[in-house]
Amino acid sequence: MKNKLKNYYLFFAFIAFSGAAQEDKDLIGKWDLEVEMNGKTAPSWLEVKRSGVSTLIGYFVEYNGSARPISEVHFHKGIVDFSIPPQWNGFNDLHFTALLSEGSLEGTLLGSDGKAYAFKGERAPKLIRNKKAVWGKPKTLFSGKNLKGWRSSDPDRTNQWVAAEGILQNPSSGVNLITEDTYEDFKLHIEFRYPKGSNSGVYLRGRYEVQIEDNYGKEPTSTLFGGIYGFLTPNEMAALPAGEWQSYDITLEGRRVSVVANGKKIITDQIIPGITGGALDSKEGLPGPLMLQGDHGPVEYRNISIQLPE
Repeated sequence: MKNKLKNYYLFFAFIAFSGAAQEDKDLIGKWDLEVEMNGKTAPSWLEVKRSGVSTLIGYFVEYNGSARPISEVHFHKGIVDFSIPPQWNGFNDLHFTALLSEGSLEGTLLGSDGKAYAFKGERAPKLIRNKKAVWGKPKTLFSGKNLKGWRSSDPDRTNQWVAAEGILQNPSSGVNLITEDTYEDFKLHIEFRYPKGSNSGVYLRGRYEVQIEDNYGKEPTSTLFGGIYGFLTPNEMAALPAGEWQSYDITLEGRRVSVVANGKKIITDQIIPGITGGALDSKEGLPGPLMLQGDHGPVEYRNISIQLPE
């Protein structure tokens, strides 16, 4: 492992000394990353911004967890380097080293688990919409009778989701549930109910989680009920007590999102910076499915419908 990392650093050093220095503006911005982990591609995300005159700081999203602040991003002659403390995936600091070349990032991530993973990154798209959508009629996504139109997040595991009495039920922690169809912009209506202490979430385009959690009576944060996980904080805590049916009405246009929870406007026309932890991928420029989180506890859904632009 040490020899592998040493070779990476020597490679970066050689490129840095042989090429011209790049300016901060070439790095500043948002980046969609793909990390090779155990034979699979895991999504990740990076934002770099300037603090004051010359210091670079940022935010980083691993394949799970929330956006984490980076106290300083080092950038010299094309080499990007920073470290952040561990969150959920181990006990070591995470260390990021990459080479910025021709508008792309390529490097190695030394994870909190002590393992090295290669990755590549491209600038995240802005997803700007130049005209306001005209919405079509609602389309039902769950018949109440079966799981038609949905698939498991892991075909090698038993799908614990069932349709019974008009309700989409997740009786215990297991796989996530994903629509077979993919979407760009939409208005989503969804109703849900969970027992005390449980946790779920709705992933928009499979990339941006709107948190569902038993948080009745708590102060709002970006990682609790109604938040865009780790990024956007609701203006109030709109959660009802556990055991009651609740609803979200969510509008997503490009990166702009609005969330109405139980009839209250809690997020209005805010920009989602990037993917949240647990995303299916980091290909933000492409359509994506809806995903219901089923690996954090029991939850029930009903009356799921979507409206698309005409």
